[in-house]
Amino acid sequence: MYITNATSFLLAWLRDPRAISAITPSGRRISALITQGIGTTTGPVMELGPGTGSFTYSLLERGVRESDLTLVELNADFAELLQKRFPKARALRLDATRIGMTDLFKGTSFGAVVSGLGFRAMRSREIRAILGEAFKNLRPGGAFHQITYGRHCPVPDQVLGHLKLREARIGGTIWNLPPASVYRISRAADCKVPKHPEPTGLQPA
Repeated sequence: MYITNATSFLLAWLRDPRAISAITPSGRRISALITQGIGTTTGPVMELGPGTGSFTYSLLERGVRESDLTLVELNADFAELLQKRFPKARALRLDATRIGMTDLFKGTSFGAVVSGLGFRAMRSREIRAILGEAFKNLRPGGAFHQITYGRHCPVPDQVLGHLKLREARIGGTIWNLPPASVYRISRAADCKVPKHPEPTGLQPA
């Protein structure tokens, strides 16, 4: 499977380097990291830019049902491969920046979004469009899991502020090619720590 994945990635990268964020499929360590916290109780999961399905396999291993997966992939070859590998999933050939311009997601409330998109190569307005529409379809408490090959969160601060989101680095691995990190992006309101009740002045009995 790895040889097939690697070949598919390399061919896609040679055809359109800007559209493919890596030249090899993601490894098991980073796949396990980006799907951390997702499991049988998460419910439907949307995956953006799944490529050959490295993260998809990890989601299935964590107990997410194949029929609960929506795979959004722009590359025609990858989209066809995903449909063959995960026939029970909903595989869509679609630009992630246009997920808000379709009725395909109406009535679906996702528990998590997993993204293999190359945010570092995108414009701020494109990232804002993707995140904005993704969070419209994310249930309260749901998070956006994003891979990056840079040293910092790939979502600009102004985009996070505009959408009232917060980022947290979950971890990274040097054993991926290239080395990668994972960030979890959540609604700022979901990250607030409850305040302790004001003291009443009463002493315990």
